[in-house]
Amino acid sequence: MTSEASRSRPFHQVDVFSRKAYRGNPLAVVVDAEGLTAEQMQQFANWTNLSETTFLLPPADPRADYRVRIFTGSEEFPFAGHPTLGSAHTWLECGGVPKSPGFVVQECGAGLVRVRRDDGRLAFAAPPLTRYGPVDGAVMQRLAAGLGLPEDELLDASWLVNGPEWIGVLLRSAEQVRDVKPDFGAMGSLKVGIIGPERGTAGTDFEVRTFIPGDAMLEDPVTGSFNAGAAQWLIGSGRAPNRYVAAQGTVLGRAGRVHVEAEGDDIWVGGYSTTCIRGSVLQ
Repeated sequence: MTSEASRSRPFHQVDVFSRKAYRGNPLAVVVDAEGLTAEQMQQFANWTNLSETTFLLPPADPRADYRVRIFTGSEEFPFAGHPTLGSAHTWLECGGVPKSPGFVVQECGAGLVRVRRDDGRLAFAAPPLTRYGPVDGAVMQRLAAGLGLPEDELLDASWLVNGPEWIGVLLRSAEQVRDVKPDFGAMGSLKVGIIGPERGTAGTDFEVRTFIPGDAMLEDPVTGSFNAGAAQWLIGSGRAPNRYVAAQGTVLGRAGRVHVEAEGDDIWVGGYSTTCIRGSVLQ
């Protein structure tokens, strides 16, 4: 994407939701994106070949510390979880100073998102669900077919839309979650996250997997937006405690850990981030 107008811009690649480099979900971050068009951002995000690439900009809202635009290889998202944490991590690492002590305020397509520092981790306040509730019978049949399970093995399912149009499916155990062999053709266009309680494994309470039919990456290593919606669903229904840790990416050889905590009216979703690459890009 070079031209006479191109210039060198700081660039980081960050591993999100893992203390160990290369075991979480990678994110590309262009630190100074002023002057780039949406088309240029989309082209670069397609070129990185990662699930998401973010572009940091000065905020338009005076309450925000920075503004971010979030792109997959083919579209722009108003909000996504691991890009939020990775972007905040990079902004702070590059010298950003929050206006409010203890909190970073991110401006994105979904509005303002608070990010707090929590015992060495960053955590975002889960945004409100814009669609929440049970799925109909026809969708349940597609979910069962897509997961290769009898319909009565799906203990519950709910729309959990907070930008991405997730459907959450509760299974009986973490082992059952890990054993699922998805049929993406049967899922069609559904974005599906499955979650099951872990028993006897120290340090984690649930196992999570997320499937994105039609996307270049059919199973996401670690997914902040889904975990944010699932936390509101599970804690709100009494199926999860106010504080828990979810593992994700196990079957992909990753070690993602998502830390969830309900506090007052907020549910905080967080994890560790590790910068793996620092440099510059021509844009």
